[in-house]
Amino acid sequence: MGKPAILITRKVFPDVVEHLRQHFEVDHNDADEVLSPAQLVERLQGKVGALTTGSDRIDGAVAAACPGLRIVANIAVGYNNFDVPALSSAGVLATNTPDVLTETTADFGFALVMATARRMTESEIFLREGRWNRWALDMFAGAEVHGSTLGILGMGRIGQAIARRGAHGFGMKVIYHNRSRLDAATESECKASYVDKATLLREADHLILVLPYSAESHHAIGAAEIAQMKPTATLVNIARGGIVDDAALAQALKQGRIAAAGLDVFEGEPKVHPDLLTVPNVVLTPHIASATIGTRRAMAMLAADNVIAYLTTGQPRTPINADILGKGARA
Repeated sequence: MGKPAILITRKVFPDVVEHLRQHFEVDHNDADEVLSPAQLVERLQGKVGALTTGSDRIDGAVAAACPGLRIVANIAVGYNNFDVPALSSAGVLATNTPDVLTETTADFGFALVMATARRMTESEIFLREGRWNRWALDMFAGAEVHGSTLGILGMGRIGQAIARRGAHGFGMKVIYHNRSRLDAATESECKASYVDKATLLREADHLILVLPYSAESHHAIGAAEIAQMKPTATLVNIARGGIVDDAALAQALKQGRIAAAGLDVFEGEPKVHPDLLTVPNVVLTPHIASATIGTRRAMAMLAADNVIAYLTTGQPRTPINADILGKGARA
């Protein structure tokens, strides 16, 4: 009897593919082309598992069309591309890759805070265009980072890691808002104080978004929220596209209602709202917060290990819908 078959929906590191080939027949999308919904279903026929990315929508229709599918393993900590209730109903396990990207993503998030506050993109464009011909006292004068107030919306692992960087490395006052307050020991470690959302918006000099995307968090930052922020404040989003109303943000930046923004994620990415491309006071990066070689390899390997562990022992490492293990899971 041959090995069971799995699909890797996007190009991954060769050692991850070889690791999986020890256990499975592997269909690997080495061309790295984004599969259409129809192509995804076609490639999943006869597969028991898949390594997926945020570009792959896995819902009840996919589960129904692929009756042999038992596990989908996202190479990401976020999983808004999964319809988790529908997958649970169909008995398909979903996994993600928490922990392995926390510190790398926090590094990038704080780098984006600094680049946004200190107007690095604006000044680089100015220099590259040959417009720098003299020094001026106020040339690209930005906002203070050290000693300022860092606001964090979403205080999970990454939010806490950013808080530690701000408080311990830059002497920042750290305030946060979260669905639930952290325990006192964690707050003390992060030197962070819990506030309501209105206070967070009003008091933060630099607001960074690190909350998961859901129907409830859609446009958590829109025109009304931006209006509550300081005109000198900056906004950074390393969470998910859709948490910020990008159109409203572009208008606010154009009108100077906040000083600047830094965005690594966008609504409808890889498309970017055209108005964001026309304002100078924004730093834009293409969803690369976790993009170091070591971290991306660790993410892919954890996704692979979830598939191997679940399909060989029934015990995945980082399940999302662990409640289906046992009775509710597909055999």
